[in-house]
Amino acid sequence: MENSRFWRDPAVPFIEARDVLDGRHVCYARHSHESFSIGAIVSGHSTYLNGRARHRVGQGTVVVMNPGDVHACNPLQDQPWAYRMLYLDTPWLTELQHQMGLGAHQDLRTFATTHSDDPRLFAGLNGLYATLTNADLAPLAKHSATIEFFTLAQQCLDPLPQRAVLAHDKLGRAADFIRANCTGEVTLAEICSVAQLSPSYLIRAFKQQYGLTPHGYLTDCRIQFARAQLRRGRAIAEAALDAGFADQAHLQRVFKQHLAATPGHYRAHSSIR
Repeated sequence: MENSRFWRDPAVPFIEARDVLDGRHVCYARHSHESFSIGAIVSGHSTYLNGRARHRVGQGTVVVMNPGDVHACNPLQDQPWAYRMLYLDTPWLTELQHQMGLGAHQDLRTFATTHSDDPRLFAGLNGLYATLTNADLAPLAKHSATIEFFTLAQQCLDPLPQRAVLAHDKLGRAADFIRANCTGEVTLAEICSVAQLSPSYLIRAFKQQYGLTPHGYLTDCRIQFARAQLRRGRAIAEAALDAGFADQAHLQRVFKQHLAATPGHYRAHSSIR
């Protein structure tokens, strides 16, 4: 049996799922997602890093990652552990919040909670995973179950009153510039010019704000771009070049560091049905 499985379905394109049976073979570098990510530890224990906070999490814990949160989960002293993840498109979740009366006409209201031991949340996530990956269920059932679970998640996690504003507008301009130009050549001089900051201050303050250096943030953006291309069925070599990597081997190495899976494994597992 494969250790890592991805699930996607074009009938419910706003959500993706992953199941890892033994996390000892899945080690991550710090990374982030454009999507809202939420996962359940189904057995064992691991370390969970989110921003500057580090936690020990175990069976029954639900981990929460807002879009852009720099995070990593890794084995604890080579102890076996297993987990499953859900990746939800940010616009979809934002619209659900609007329908619930949370911040109409505003961006996604993020969550201060990085992890929870609420049994309702744990059971609900596992229930949704089972529904999504059930080949005998219609898309309507999967769509309805997704709405039901993420409505529960709003209640359990209590979103912040409003999206946190960047402490430094200049750093925000730097991050926006990197995201917008991540597939091309980006120089430190260009980022500093956009942000109107010196190189030494930019690197220090950017890492403090985002948990990554500007170069690390650029690499992370390229991985997110390549991941989207692979979901659309694009060839790995083409996705690598389109994302700004030197070649397929470069993408292969960095992709595995960030997602603990090869591009080929990720691309091939469009469904586990």
